[in-house]
Amino acid sequence: MAARLPANSDESALSLTLAVVASSAGPLLLLDGDLNIIAASASFCEAFDIDCATTRGRQLYDLGAGEWDVPPLRALLDTAASGDPKRDTDEIDLVRPRHGLRRLAIQAQRLVYFDKAHPRFLVAVNDVTEARADRKAMEEALEQNSVLLQEVRHRVANSLQIIASVLLQNARRTSSDETRGHLQNAHHRVMSVAELERQLSASAEGAGNVHLHTYFTKLCDSIAASMIGDDGQLALIVDGGDSEVTARVSVSLGLIVTELVINALKHAYPDGQSGTISVTYTHRGPNWTLSVHDDGVGMPTDPALIRTGLGTSIVQALAKQLEACVEIAPGHPGTKVSVEHTQVALIGDRPAEPAVTVAIERPAA
Repeated sequence: MAARLPANSDESALSLTLAVVASSAGPLLLLDGDLNIIAASASFCEAFDIDCATTRGRQLYDLGAGEWDVPPLRALLDTAASGDPKRDTDEIDLVRPRHGLRRLAIQAQRLVYFDKAHPRFLVAVNDVTEARADRKAMEEALEQNSVLLQEVRHRVANSLQIIASVLLQNARRTSSDETRGHLQNAHHRVMSVAELERQLSASAEGAGNVHLHTYFTKLCDSIAASMIGDDGQLALIVDGGDSEVTARVSVSLGLIVTELVINALKHAYPDGQSGTISVTYTHRGPNWTLSVHDDGVGMPTDPALIRTGLGTSIVQALAKQLEACVEIAPGHPGTKVSVEHTQVALIGDRPAEPAVTVAIERPAA
């Protein structure tokens, strides 16, 4: 047998709702099924310059000078009356005399007491004009900063190309082999950074992320153009999927690739021998591995002959920034340097993308 409800249950529920409205620090209205005002919180009356003593029994749409009678508010209350929970909140523009345009976030909730024939509505009103204005100002500032950053990157890339050209001219003029080598190394590094800036500038015009396969391919193309002559027999191969990373991560990855490829070109193929250098990037979920593998002469067997130069120090520092570790091992043949980032991955992580290969070659004459 169902429990009998007290005869005054509906009145008790209404009394509790009236107490909530009366004590509310935010603007609240309690309406009957015909959208007449049963009660208005003092905060509502104060916020919208309405005499609370005159609100009881009035239609919501009759408040003020009629500014509350707007189609978006009627549509919201009609939806609430139908009991559809999909849309119980909306924002409307309220034009009040002497106050101008205000943006209001309104939430309407249908209350069904024990007397289902007489529903009531609780309406919460929040003035979000300043908040929306602040958000719009922030979005405009971010957009302006993005445009400025893109312009700076264009200018930086152009300036770096000029510097690289000056370095290359000085390298050709000097009679010192050692000085020429230092100038050429500086030229290669400056060109790699210039290429990186061009890629970042292009990504800023799109989604903001850097497509690694495209970026590594263009980066290796730039290195090959400056370091592999027309009569060279070396090839740079880029293996990677359609991974995208943020601009910040791409900066470090691009510089690592530049250092490792330049190092392989300088030391792995003495006496003009031919070979292939592979740049590979694979990922699975949050884990990724970047490796550069050459099929050259390999590492010295005598540990005393292994030197740690500037390039190695740069790679180690960049890997540390990415929270990755560097491993140098024989490549059978040649040498393989891997930069690996590993963290705990959840089951169901997206598998690695299938590899796509692009070869950048300088055939022998």
